[in-house]
Amino acid sequence: MPVIVVANPKGGVGKTTLATNLAGYLASRGRAVMLGDVDRQQSSRTWLGLRPAGLPKIASWEVTEGDVVRPPKGTTHIVLDTPAGLHGKRLDEVMKLADKVLIPLQPSIFDIHATHEFIAELLAHRRSAKVQMVVVGMRTREGTISTDQLRNFLKSVDVPLLGFLRDTQNYVHLAAHGLTLWDVASTRFQGDREQWEPIITWVN
Repeated sequence: MPVIVVANPKGGVGKTTLATNLAGYLASRGRAVMLGDVDRQQSSRTWLGLRPAGLPKIASWEVTEGDVVRPPKGTTHIVLDTPAGLHGKRLDEVMKLADKVLIPLQPSIFDIHATHEFIAELLAHRRSAKVQMVVVGMRTREGTISTDQLRNFLKSVDVPLLGFLRDTQNYVHLAAHGLTLWDVASTRFQGDREQWEPIITWVN
C-alpha cells in the first residue's frame, strides 16, 4: 500500500492542511485511507474527531509511546502527518515506511533555510533513491517575488516543485468542521481544487 509522508522541519507551514486534504481526496475516490499522526500536537487526529458522520471514512492509527502501530486491516493508502523538527531516529522510522514525501514550504527566507538542511538530510538517507520527493509552495501564488525566491532556492536542491496552494481562509474554515475540499460542492472552492491537480496526478 502506498505511504505518503507530509514532512517539513518547520512548524506552521501547512503540513496538516496538506495531509488532511490529501486523505480527504483519497477517501472521496473510494480508497480505504488511513491518516496517521506522528505529531505530538496530534493536529490530524483532532481534525478527525471533528469530521462529520456520513462523509467518506478516513481511519486513524494510534501512536503509543512514540511507536507507530500498524494501520487497520483493509487499508489501501496511508497519509502520514509528521511533527516539526523531524530528524534522526524518528526521520529514519518514517523513511522506512515512505513511498512518497510531500514537503510543504512557505517562501520565506527562514522556512527556506530550515528546509534546505532537511532536504539534504532526506537526500542523504539510504532509502532516498526509492522514495519520490516533491515540494509544494504554500500560501503563495505564481508571478510574485516570493514565488521567484522559492524557485531560485529549488535550483540548489534535487527536489522538484510540484505546484502552489494559495493563501486563503478556505482551508481554515473547512478544517474547523473536519472537512476537506472534496467534501463540499460549493463553487467557492473550485479554484483551490484546481490547484491540487498536480498533487493528485503525482499521488496517482
